[in-house]
Amino acid sequence: MPKVLRVVDRRRCIGCLSCRQACARLRGDYSPSNAALDVKTAGGMSGEFIITICMSCEDPACMEACKFGALTKRNGGGVVFHKDKCTKCGACARACSVSAIRMDKEGYPIICTHCGYCTRYCPHRCIATKEV
Repeated sequence: MPKVLRVVDRRRCIGCLSCRQACARLRGDYSPSNAALDVKTAGGMSGEFIITICMSCEDPACMEACKFGALTKRNGGGVVFHKDKCTKCGACARACSVSAIRMDKEGYPIICTHCGYCTRYCPHRCIATKEV
């Protein structure tokens, strides 16, 4: 069964960024800004955090926005990125309704593969992979 990444309980998130560090490391980079998920404060003094991840859409707007075939539908939802077809136009990032796609320093999109590697490093189990 295919799996997708999901936020289980964002209220438990302490903003440690361990998930982002793990993802960036897996991608061969040590900057959390190059992770395929984002964690940021909800603002104010509340101490709550917002976790932004790919929603593994059934009909991905990012895929529709890419006119070069660099994104194809992933089994279980979401997309698979094909770097060799990417023109670095950023249309996919602009089309994502939850802003889960960011561009890396070379201009390529950073897209979650739903591998679940980040979940191993979340100390409070705020994120998990779920079978679909």
